[in-house]
Amino acid sequence: MFIFKILTALIWNIVIFGGLLFLPAGTLNWWRAWVFLGVVVVCTVATMVAVFREDDELYKERLKPPIQEGQPLADKILASITIATFLGLTAFIPLDVFRFHLFAQPSALASVLGLVVYVIGWWMISLSFKANTFAATAVKHQADRQQTVIDTGVYSVVRHPMYAGAVLVMVGMPLWLESYAAALLAIVPITILVVRIQFEEQFLRQELKGYDSYTQRVRYKLLPYLW
Repeated sequence: MFIFKILTALIWNIVIFGGLLFLPAGTLNWWRAWVFLGVVVVCTVATMVAVFREDDELYKERLKPPIQEGQPLADKILASITIATFLGLTAFIPLDVFRFHLFAQPSALASVLGLVVYVIGWWMISLSFKANTFAATAVKHQADRQQTVIDTGVYSVVRHPMYAGAVLVMVGMPLWLESYAAALLAIVPITILVVRIQFEEQFLRQELKGYDSYTQRVRYKLLPYLW
């Protein structure tokens, strides 16, 4: 059963990323995209083994759609926009690389650093899952699971480490795939994430006992010593 879960996750990631990269590119002759897919495969398997093998409840929660019953309307809108802008960002990369050429290609060093940043971002997201069994796709109060405030692991550094990892992913991916324009365009989904953080914090202060005091203990929302 666990092998089936891994295969399902791999198929989803390969289909989504592969489709969004190779279809707009109009070619399979793109070695950086193949390397990127290989990294996605390795990261996916590592996350499944390290996190979801032990936490089946979180796995089931992550399988739920981003739009759910009991989710505030504002978050339904923000979640939809976040997903749309991320998918759009990914599809824009091959359009810029093969057609638009809006800026000069990043240097080899910048590209490699981009891949490193991407892996670090994925690792941060995995650490968020490891620490927080309530890391749902939707902003909601999980009363049925007796949700509590998580303040250990990466949640002792920033209040939204999963989003911090997502920021690194959205910047690192286009750098590795050689699109400065897409790296700049990442400001759009990142801005949506910032807005979502503001709403999520307001919601959790009202609905989740102890969250307000947690914000006093951990001062930074997304970036240590900055915000």
